[in-house]
Amino acid sequence: MPDHTASSENIEGPEISTYYLSPVGALQITGTGDAISALRFVEGNPGRGPASVPAALQICLDQLDEYFKGQRQEFSIPLHLAGTEFQRRVWNHLLTIPFGVTRSYMSVAEALGNRDAVRAVGLANGQNPIAIIVPCHRVIGSDGSLTGYGGGLWRKEWLLGHEGHAIQRRLML
Repeated sequence: MPDHTASSENIEGPEISTYYLSPVGALQITGTGDAISALRFVEGNPGRGPASVPAALQICLDQLDEYFKGQRQEFSIPLHLAGTEFQRRVWNHLLTIPFGVTRSYMSVAEALGNRDAVRAVGLANGQNPIAIIVPCHRVIGSDGSLTGYGGGLWRKEWLLGHEGHAIQRRLML
């Protein structure tokens, strides 16, 4: 299980954003010296971030670099997950999905003790504020299909392929 500190507590200090240029496009990382509160895909070239960044953002930059170079499978970055109690339960469960493994929305709902919450799990998954690190890309349809991804399905497919997951392509007739 990844070594995360996922907190819903308020974080101290002003939030700062910086950027990481990844193989799947630019990522905006937001947080303080204590924790990361957002990691989002941004379109285009965002330019440069600040010359120096707080410790948590620098750790995030370093670990993302290792992940994309194939040198890291788990992140150990303090996270601030701001959302409803149910969203935080979903996001914390996503943190337990190992590198290279996928789970269905139904299996996540079942793990949370409510198989009827599959749509709510999908909504919470789609509102995940910390892409890649909170691995919402590892959640797929029960039939193995790639369904919805805030960063675009091509990114989800790339990330799963990067993690060694065989992607099943379905032909639409």
